[in-house]
Amino acid sequence: MDARYDIAFKLYPYERVSEQSEPARRHDVVVVGGGPIGMAMALDLGRKGTPVLVLDDHEGVGQGSRAICFAKRTLEIADRLGAGQAMVDKGVVWNVGKVFHRDKKLFEFDLQPEAGHKHPAFINLQQPYFEKFLVDAIRKAQADGAPIEIRGRNAVTGVSQNGDHVVLDVNTPDGPYKIEADWLVACDGARSPVRDMLGLSFDGRVFEDNFLIADVKMTADFPSERWFWFEPTFKNSGQSALLHKQPDDIWRIDFQLGWDIDRKAELDPERVRTRIDAMLGPDATYELEWTSIYTFQCRRMKDFRHGNVLFAGDSAHQVSPFGARGANSGIQDIDNLAWKLDLVVKGRAPDSLLDSYSAERAYGADENILNSTRTTDFLTPKSEISQVFRDAVLNLAGRYTFARPLVNSGRLSTPCVYEDMPLNGPDALHGPMMTRVGAPCVDAPLLEGFLLDLLPDGFTVMTLNTQSPDILASNGLEINVLALETPRDDPTGALAQRYLGSYAQAVYLIRPDQHVAARWESCTAHMIQSALRTAIGQSAP
Repeated sequence: MDARYDIAFKLYPYERVSEQSEPARRHDVVVVGGGPIGMAMALDLGRKGTPVLVLDDHEGVGQGSRAICFAKRTLEIADRLGAGQAMVDKGVVWNVGKVFHRDKKLFEFDLQPEAGHKHPAFINLQQPYFEKFLVDAIRKAQADGAPIEIRGRNAVTGVSQNGDHVVLDVNTPDGPYKIEADWLVACDGARSPVRDMLGLSFDGRVFEDNFLIADVKMTADFPSERWFWFEPTFKNSGQSALLHKQPDDIWRIDFQLGWDIDRKAELDPERVRTRIDAMLGPDATYELEWTSIYTFQCRRMKDFRHGNVLFAGDSAHQVSPFGARGANSGIQDIDNLAWKLDLVVKGRAPDSLLDSYSAERAYGADENILNSTRTTDFLTPKSEISQVFRDAVLNLAGRYTFARPLVNSGRLSTPCVYEDMPLNGPDALHGPMMTRVGAPCVDAPLLEGFLLDLLPDGFTVMTLNTQSPDILASNGLEINVLALETPRDDPTGALAQRYLGSYAQAVYLIRPDQHVAARWESCTAHMIQSALRTAIGQSAP
């Protein structure tokens, strides 16, 4: 039981359980990996009442900031899980980014220029805090009766599929034991041992470049913004640099080093300090907290479901850090998967519903990989003509607004819209594009609170300026009804703008993950029931 990394927060110390000396016990769902994706998966399932066991080979959260940029959609999901407010309270809120070329500011951008949202475009929060707040929410859910169990220092060493279940070999400080699972969710990272044990491929590209991350502790008067430099003028800074503020007076600095480097030499503290001194100035006072070097990689599995094993987060797909698409897309994975797996475990939907998880989130992964690849190609042009194009765009962007969208310092994470997917029902409203079928619901301020806070777990029929037809529970699914009127419940007009457009009324069917399943100007109960069957993968009766 060798430790792979040092612990920042010891959250689930090893405890021997009776199961270790008994015949293999069957579990409904086992999650392998206690990182942010695994903990969010367990929290979501447990809050729905589905028993879930988390196995992690350590006893808590690893050190190092790692993922730090968490997007608005991630915060909305975390809010639904009971962890969002703690993250926002601790995190550094930001909406504005600035782009520089050499020593000249080209332009700045605002990722959330409109009002009427509960959460900011992004917060910066070190990954250890993000994971800790999820575990804190799990402890609260457990106290309220949620069937969640976490076992630290339980390393999975073998996985085999056996018809309708999975058998796992688990090693602990007290020796090995076996468990069985109806469903296994692998959230064990980009080097996924579960994926390797099953002999599954992880195809994609490795880009010939290296980036140095340095977390420094200092008191500085830089604003809480994302600053990015192309070809910075400070000495030995490489081809690009990035500066971000984190909580606790920690600042993230990234330097693009190139491909042919001596990694050990580059991580020497004195060499790192030389680069930082050139950036911040010789009089800057700071402490080095953590350093690392990473290489851009864009990969994904062909399918995220293999029998009774499902892959989520970096175990299923990997993108470069620029654009903050790693952890954010992983949280969207569990948001998509948890409600489907919950219905399957409870016998309320066919297990073929889980195929839609792979289809929808592979679509999202491809979108992220495309954006990440384009960012990498812009940061490190691969041909002479690409270099000419990049340089021309940078030269124009400082003077002409048309060129600024072409500058790619990392297309920042946005939620995926599940276009033309099998679970989608009719879009008979043809209303605002932002809330079309397949899109995640856009938040809006109401007379009291915000819209997303009023969407409960489960499917919801939301009516605007009309009545919902009488809807009977279907296949054990209770349908929630949210009736809103404009302008009564819409003091700012944002609800009408985002959900009605030019229409006077509307009916929306909303999935448990807050994506729009169908919408109409008006509809019957039969139309809603038909769209609901489609949304849970059932064929028409």
